[in-house]
Amino acid sequence: MSQQVITRRITAPEIKSRKGATPIVALTSYHATTARIADEHADILLVGDSLGMVLYAMDSTLGVTLDMMIMHGKAVVRGSKKAMVVVDMPFGSYEESPEAAFRSASRVMQETGCGAVKLEGGVQMAGTIRFLTQRGIPVMAHIGLTPQSINTLGGFKTQGRDTALWPLIKADAQAVSEAGAFSVVIEGVVEPLAAEISREIAIPTIGIGGSRECDGQILVLEDMLGYNPKPPRFVKVYGAVGDAIDQAVKAYADDVRSRQFPGDENVYPLK
Repeated sequence: MSQQVITRRITAPEIKSRKGATPIVALTSYHATTARIADEHADILLVGDSLGMVLYAMDSTLGVTLDMMIMHGKAVVRGSKKAMVVVDMPFGSYEESPEAAFRSASRVMQETGCGAVKLEGGVQMAGTIRFLTQRGIPVMAHIGLTPQSINTLGGFKTQGRDTALWPLIKADAQAVSEAGAFSVVIEGVVEPLAAEISREIAIPTIGIGGSRECDGQILVLEDMLGYNPKPPRFVKVYGAVGDAIDQAVKAYADDVRSRQFPGDENVYPLK
């Protein structure tokens, strides 16, 4: 009798144990279709609040709501089996207090079935990270270029170009590590600084516009598949899916207008 193969998801402790070992593969995913495909290859699927810009044409991530994150988180969890699913905490859902963050994060965990949440901020959010992790909620931190803070950062600007600011960014990394985060995303930070942080802190670093010395890498799936006509510098485009979709839609439109679709094989004859 054949035995059923049980697929077990990767957990936060397993990701944490990968520090300095095999690099961690992470990708964003916003719905079940991409989750099914990426799950075969990725260790982490991040339901990022970047969905506001990628899927909803928002100018920033600030308009994304908790309900939106939960809805997309549910879809990604349903569409995947192996990868750890991490759901972003959107702007305004966790900054007020550790208690408010716990209410939001526990709702995300309960309603989506995800394995962890992610929140932005370093030293100022360390207390919240500690509060959550002590209450059973695994937290992925996020430092450097934090998109929810673009109004105070002055836009999507690379962090660490001024070496005088390196101690502040390093302090953010150390604070989230000591607070109990199981990993930290380092975004938009100059390469030497990202490399130093990766060597100095005890938890895995996940780079996006960081360094190859990070313990893992993450990209927005749509960017690396070529949907974005002007991807950021840190993106390597691995496919031309955007062009393929354009060509397929054009071919469909041409067939409809020339009455070549539907063909005899696409309609139901009278028996």
